[in-house]
Amino acid sequence: MEVSEDDLRLINALQIAPRISSSDAAGVLGVHATTLAARWDRLRDAGAAWTTAHLIGDPKQMCLALVDVDCEMRQRARVTAALAAMPEVVTVEEAASNRDLMLTVITPTLAHFSDTVVPQFKDIPGLLKYRTALCTRLHVGGYAWRLNVLDKAQQNALRVLAGPEASGSAPPAVVGAPLPQSHLDLIPFLAQDGRASAAEIARGLGRSPATVQRQLNRVLASQLLSFRCEIAQKYSGYPVTCQWFANVPPGQHDTAGAELRGFRNVRLAASTTGRTNFVIVMWLHSLADVMNAELALQQRIPGIELAESVVVLSAAKRVGWMLNPDSTATGAVVPSAGLGLDP
Repeated sequence: MEVSEDDLRLINALQIAPRISSSDAAGVLGVHATTLAARWDRLRDAGAAWTTAHLIGDPKQMCLALVDVDCEMRQRARVTAALAAMPEVVTVEEAASNRDLMLTVITPTLAHFSDTVVPQFKDIPGLLKYRTALCTRLHVGGYAWRLNVLDKAQQNALRVLAGPEASGSAPPAVVGAPLPQSHLDLIPFLAQDGRASAAEIARGLGRSPATVQRQLNRVLASQLLSFRCEIAQKYSGYPVTCQWFANVPPGQHDTAGAELRGFRNVRLAASTTGRTNFVIVMWLHSLADVMNAELALQQRIPGIELAESVVVLSAAKRVGWMLNPDSTATGAVVPSAGLGLDP
């Protein structure tokens, strides 16, 4: 399918305000509400764009792990499928480097990663070896990435109209008491469609729309969910993913993170444990931009050492959504067990 500039403007609007109504968006974009609704249905049905939501863990307890995996060449597809089926493994990518797969794993605690996730790795036939780097501080995440095709006035207007689920520059802190199970039952529907209405969820749960609307309002107000609008990478204008393993001088990590927030194509910047202490992920226009990005990083972050660059060949799963080889969404979702600050 073709993705037009008007399509990109709608996606950008939903990146800022994932659950904004078509009528409110129409007032900002200058397009009739029914046209916007039809446009979004077309994009979603084609897997070109989608909205999703996931629980946010306690930032003081949760564990974000970046795991490199080696596997038997003939069993790579089976290993990939087994890893993608794990709720804690939110992203699975095939790498052009000295590792076969790169995983983003998110768990409520480090103990959950060690006691629940790692034993499952050991039980996957064909998985030969894994290496883990743990995130000690997240500076930039994919939740903040934007197309930036709207002008500043439109972006500001959308922020005003957005509800409590607005996709901000950082995930909201966990507040309030835990939600009861009756409310948590809504989350798989919102993972499948971040714009799902109370009426749609009510049909799926066999509850009254009025009851689900009250529950949905409480879920949204709780700020326990992170909402985002994603785009198939092939349509983003940035079809190449590159990840750098770097070293940043001690005491300079926050400064480096602040500098990286000024790079519009950064999808992840995190301080980590391991052989290097910093990871950066960017979406780029082309392979030629890898060298340009490295030069920009070295110019703007004094003392940074880029130890290794890794180009991603393909992604099988992103933020719980299974992807086709061309980066479009299949429609299948594995709701995360936690807790999403992933790229």
